[in-house]
Amino acid sequence: MAGRDELHDLRQRAHEAGIQGSSKMSEQQLREALKKMGKGAEPMIAKREAKGYL
Repeated sequence: MAGRDELHDLRQRAHEAGIQGSSKMSEQQLREALKKMGKGAEPMIAKREAKGYL
């Protein structure tokens, strides 16, 4: 499990990448969404897939 600072950093990176609503995502979801974006996914698609909506 991530420490408070690491979780804050993940949320900040997600926000800067354009993933809206990252404050309601878990550490695992944030990591997955950022990973998908690194592979070229659009922010909202990455978020939906990370949260299991697709």
